Amino acid sequence: MTLILREDDVRTLLTMPMALEAVETVFQRLADSSAVNHPRQRLHPPGQAYLHYMAAADSTGGAMGLKMYTSSRQGLRFLIPLFDAQNGELLALIAADYLGQMRTGAASGVATRLMSRPDSRRIGILGTGLQARTQLEAIAQVRHLKSVRVYGRNAERRARFAAEMNAKLGISVEAVETPEGAVREMDIVTTATTSTDPVLLGRWLAPGTHVNAIGANFPHKRELDAEAVNRAEIIAADSIAQSREEAGDLIHALAEKPDGWNRVVELAEIVAGRRSGRDNPDQITLFKSNGIAIEDIVTAERVYAAAMEKEIGQSIDLWPSKTGSETGKR
Repeated sequence: MTLILREDDVRTLLTMPMALEAVETVFQRLADSSAVNHPRQRLHPPGQAYLHYMAAADSTGGAMGLKMYTSSRQGLRFLIPLFDAQNGELLALIAADYLGQMRTGAASGVATRLMSRPDSRRIGILGTGLQARTQLEAIAQVRHLKSVRVYGRNAERRARFAAEMNAKLGISVEAVETPEGAVREMDIVTTATTSTDPVLLGRWLAPGTHVNAIGANFPHKRELDAEAVNRAEIIAADSIAQSREEAGDLIHALAEKPDGWNRVVELAEIVAGRRSGRDNPDQITLFKSNGIAIEDIVTAERVYAAAMEKEIGQSIDLWPSKTGSETGKR
């Protein structure tokens, strides 16, 4: 039997503490090689929607699967088929929009805990969409935030973001009129935009700032200018392999330096304690989040287990008792 979990089911089951635990586990398992991750691939028939797909396996947790989604002018649709790694059984089909938002926020939360100054209290956010919300929620779990500044191009949306997140988190959230106003003198800065051109300039960053860059995952897109990247003394990525293919922020900035990619470390190495996330209070640090499949799969494992325990979702039998493989047919 296969469990069907809809978006409302996932929202009922998945909490930010659960997502943070799952994503930290992801990087521990990448570090000890008990998890395998394949970078995102994209299929784009001319003039048609994109199909994006990425795969991973978690040997310790016992599951493997895909995160696949389409994107078009009509929106995005996300799905995770989760399989048993031992016998190939399809355990679940999980709607994965909210799950993706939460695991992306959680990845920045893990990076922020390890790379920002422990006394960080102020955060600036560029972007006011759904991803920006889970970014702030996750970082509020790992740092005792006192104030937030947020900038988005639409004044009404940024005011609504400020009011909603203030009410949800009990933290002072101020909507500001310029991206520079959201960044200057902040301890932590997060970019969560769909911009093609840089929205964060390196000259705005104060010594000691930690930056999470999550929005750009095509090679031609950039949220950070080259100065913002090159001022960072420690640069971590969730996947260097995937960054080389799609992290426009790093591709453009590091192309100017022949040995530039040697500066980038895997976040898994920092989680495992093999590399330092910060050596002194004045360093600027940067986490480039691409969003990798193993984050989705391990988070989906947690959601599936919780759904089974709480008897949430709908079970269906997709195949008859005699499958094609049992009869020798394909």
